[in-house]
Amino acid sequence: MNSLNRRQFGTLVAATAATTSLKPAWSQSPNEQLGVCIVGLNGRGGEHIRGFNKDPRTNITAIVDIDPGVAEKRADQIAELQGTRPAVYADVRKAIDVGGFDLLSCATPNHWHALIGIWAMQAGKDVYIEKPISHNIHEGRALVAAAKKYGRIFQTGTQCRSSDACVEAAKYIAEGGVGEVNFARGLCYKRRKSIGALGNYAIPEGVDFDLWSGPATFTEPKLTRQNFHYDWHWQRHYGNGDSGNQGPHQTDIARWGLGLNRHPEAILSYAGRLGYQAERKDPNYVDAGDTANTQVSIYDYGDKCMVFETRGLDVTESAGPEVDAMFGKGGGNKIGVIFYGSEGYVAQTQYDQCRVFDPDMKMVKEFKSRDVGDKHFANFLDAVQARDESMLNADAMTGHLSAAVAHLGNTSFYLGEDNKASVDEIEKAVSSIKSLDNDARTLEQTVAHLRSNHVDLEATPLSLGPLLKFDPETERYTNNEEANHWLTREYRAGFEVPDAENV
Repeated sequence: MNSLNRRQFGTLVAATAATTSLKPAWSQSPNEQLGVCIVGLNGRGGEHIRGFNKDPRTNITAIVDIDPGVAEKRADQIAELQGTRPAVYADVRKAIDVGGFDLLSCATPNHWHALIGIWAMQAGKDVYIEKPISHNIHEGRALVAAAKKYGRIFQTGTQCRSSDACVEAAKYIAEGGVGEVNFARGLCYKRRKSIGALGNYAIPEGVDFDLWSGPATFTEPKLTRQNFHYDWHWQRHYGNGDSGNQGPHQTDIARWGLGLNRHPEAILSYAGRLGYQAERKDPNYVDAGDTANTQVSIYDYGDKCMVFETRGLDVTESAGPEVDAMFGKGGGNKIGVIFYGSEGYVAQTQYDQCRVFDPDMKMVKEFKSRDVGDKHFANFLDAVQARDESMLNADAMTGHLSAAVAHLGNTSFYLGEDNKASVDEIEKAVSSIKSLDNDARTLEQTVAHLRSNHVDLEATPLSLGPLLKFDPETERYTNNEEANHWLTREYRAGFEVPDAENV
């Protein structure tokens, strides 16, 4: 803000919250359009443009991107689509100051998600934020609190919540279609190539790297990856790896099908960023990414269990019999969820497709959907117009719980990153966590996958994280104080994400 700092502005908004929360975010008549500001215009940002342009209830009046080349190109695109050109900003604070919109959607790098969402809700905007809605657990809780305090409609960009196929599959599981279901496996078997050698690279022309860094530490050297856009996903300072990029889609569905609206009680991960030395035939190669490209995280919920697996190397071989049967053998990404029932399986094999298998893994039923992304934007707008958060398919708490799955698993990995372990040592460790998976078999298949990609596990072993005990109510680790440091981060002045009590 120009005339008020963020703390003063938050106090002012809080003083008027009693009246603001009773009013719609939009002042137009029902026949007029809702103004939308889209922040972050690469990748998913393009889908936000398409989705809001397609719905006749909205008009894109403002866009924000740190890269002026991207911003101007998108502004031209939007002008051609809707006949009017949006206002263009590099700084989201300026866009919020000027206003002229009712809704804000965010598809920036992860480290900006929470702060943008909080600022927007403090300014009386309803928000749609891509997954993961947070970079850490502290941020997710703050977003939940802000949505409640300011009476805002908050939709998480986990589009599968609006998939008819997933809705029907969740209902089928709940009604006992495959018997008792207490265990689910999320899969991200998705090829991710090396992002290039760790180095000191030129920042794209016109980009304010200090502003791009925002809540994250301003680093020196500044840009250590070759591709400025997108590849931030694989640097933990800004992204959360595929645990937080792809994972929230699958772990969200897994929680949904298992009926889990809470955090797990214990977590253990084994993981590594492996295989790129072998691919490049250079044992000294150091990739610019520092998130795992191979990871198995086990989540104990007491009476139920979830496992999430990331495989970023070639996934042609060693997927395992269940994955081969339900997703197809051979090459290609395999992304989805398998629910293990006492009388069969349910597998989400695509965003718009779920299949039911008998105990012999023969498909017996199928659910399908269309236009999943469009339905998710429409669901958000329906709730905005009705001023009814209960209509949302993926509210702030839903987004917080599913993002936290990634943060919890990554914390175990980061704490154990230097604890290089043999396969035997990992096998012994996974027996210490209560799990409904065949953990030894999952480990065996993970090792087979790595070896099929020529990974020498003696030269570059997996890392074994500690078993972490977590209190779902207080959102604190109870057996590892160092882990509690990963619940938040050190924020830069002017970019602090407040505690839930102070949003």
